[in-house]
Amino acid sequence: MNGDETVPWPTWSLPCVGEGLVGLRIAEWPGAGLIGRPIAWGRRNVGRHLSRRRVLRLLRQHPAAPVSEAPPRLRRGIRFWIGHAPATLRALVRADEMWLAVLAAVVGAVAGLCVIGMSATTQWMHQLLFGIGPLDRLSSQVEIGIAVALLVPTLGGLAMGLSGLALARWWPHRAIDAIEANALHGGRMSLNASVVVVLQTMLSNGVGASVGLEAGYTQIGAALASRVGRSFRLRRNDLRLLVGCGAAAAIASAFNAPLAGAFYAFELVIGTYTLASLAPVIIASIVAVSLTRALIPHEFVFDLRLPLAIDPANYAPILLLGVVCALAGIAIMRGVTLTEEFFRRSRVPVWLRPAIGGLAVGMLALVTPQVLSAGHGALQVDIDAPFTLGALLMLIMLKSVASAISLGAGFRGGLFFASLFLGALVGKAFAAALAMATAVYAMPSVVAALVGMSALAVAVVGGPLTMAFLALETTGSLPLTVAVLAASVVSSLTVRRTFGYSFATWRFHLRGEAIRSAVDIGWMRNLTVGRMMRREARTVRSDTQLASFRRDYPLGVADRVVVVDNASKYAGIALVAEAHTQADRAPEKGTGTIADLLHNADDMLTPQMTIKEAVALFETAEADALAVVDGTESRRVIGLLTEQHALRRYSEELEQRRRELSGE
Repeated sequence: MNGDETVPWPTWSLPCVGEGLVGLRIAEWPGAGLIGRPIAWGRRNVGRHLSRRRVLRLLRQHPAAPVSEAPPRLRRGIRFWIGHAPATLRALVRADEMWLAVLAAVVGAVAGLCVIGMSATTQWMHQLLFGIGPLDRLSSQVEIGIAVALLVPTLGGLAMGLSGLALARWWPHRAIDAIEANALHGGRMSLNASVVVVLQTMLSNGVGASVGLEAGYTQIGAALASRVGRSFRLRRNDLRLLVGCGAAAAIASAFNAPLAGAFYAFELVIGTYTLASLAPVIIASIVAVSLTRALIPHEFVFDLRLPLAIDPANYAPILLLGVVCALAGIAIMRGVTLTEEFFRRSRVPVWLRPAIGGLAVGMLALVTPQVLSAGHGALQVDIDAPFTLGALLMLIMLKSVASAISLGAGFRGGLFFASLFLGALVGKAFAAALAMATAVYAMPSVVAALVGMSALAVAVVGGPLTMAFLALETTGSLPLTVAVLAASVVSSLTVRRTFGYSFATWRFHLRGEAIRSAVDIGWMRNLTVGRMMRREARTVRSDTQLASFRRDYPLGVADRVVVVDNASKYAGIALVAEAHTQADRAPEKGTGTIADLLHNADDMLTPQMTIKEAVALFETAEADALAVVDGTESRRVIGLLTEQHALRRYSEELEQRRRELSGE
């Protein structure tokens, strides 16, 4: 910023270079005093305010700055302290894993409060919009009025579409979830974008769309953890771990299940389990559950009559149920994709699609209100209720269609709880069909419901251990947990062999991201050719005589030289040994220009290429070294990269990841 730039308040520009600071703008607002703000920071200090002492020192160093006008205190808001933890605390957290566990406890408490607030807000919306009681659940209602069932989801969808249109126009930011953040971005998430996702999820669930709040829970928990971790400037691996703590606390608080929340983080958000990561994740989950239990009585528990043991003869149908739930989960995920594709191919404007989807969900709610919202109330009612096979199949179809329409039309939310609800229905339907086929009541309906609930959730969400611990903590039955684990493993294997994705990673695949889990692969994208290349590359003109080339580059001086044409564009690579060898073997061929000895004229690297792409190009070109150009059109040489150096850097990074995973 120049000192003579026209602004509505007095400003001065100060040249300084400390801590990555390039320039300082000193501005005076009426009644606010002088405030120092950086106008160009280094990458590690984006958005940081300056301390009062630092501002005054810079003012004294600049003769044009009116030091006497500096106020006795510069304002520091809560945004500053959230964004930049004090240096002493940062040093403690970075130096001792005990303090990282303390930070995880703080994250767990905040995530638990967010879950409580979101749940209470959506329940209040259900009471206000649908006229239910404070202790009632929307999906457990016997019937909903026609006007309410049609208008509330439709108008809510219209509000959803208009808000999305406004965001696309004035704030076009894409939010990333915890899995993508940990897989590609080292745990870095945008808190503002995550808040938008949370508000949209609450709106969608509050107006009755067939989506769950669990996606919003994990989004805000992980985003807050990421923001806190960045304020403490945690290392990449520690930041990813803290994001997992936020997600674990959110799920643990939502289901009153600390072990399920912890293993949700290990299996889905962190991507691996180590002893070093156990303590922070468990602490965050326990703190969140303890806070939730202290503030509100949790309702997600099953009061069921369960058998004391599972008959070994029942394990064959239990494993078969795992396969059935896996196929049902794949069908649901495909259904969501097909619905999205249908809306994309239609000529309906994007902002109007949620309203149409809301109208469709409202029409389905006239058949049964169990299709509305996530389905907490319906699950509590249906899991032990007697249903005919036809009624169960109808409920499965209606809920699946409602969920697919809700997500395909543009409502925000997830399929976590919907998969639990649908899995319970599929399990009960499987038990009913088995009883009809064998004329023997081979498997208790409640056992089939709980096993199907977990197996279908594994197919859609992933995490067999997560669902096994969820069954254990909600029922307290160890024999049932063993059956759930067996069916969950079969369901997971079936999905991996036939489909290959969970719902989250499937949506990444549709967007073009090669993410199969939250295991950190973002370092490969950060390890680019621009970071690895050697910039001082030797270059010669393509019309250089071979005799001159051999004189300028005798054997031993260099292995290869990059050749450019008359327009200084990349032309190829010449090998020094080849130029000398050809002259020794065939003197008559030792004349001419260096253009006669070019290799890899069409093979070149760009600075944006990742290590994976670079190694693949080395393999294709069968070259030991390739030139780096600024672009495929301009072809201006900016460096050189050898395959040996690229593979060494790749091996070093792999070793670093291995050490992090093993806790070394």
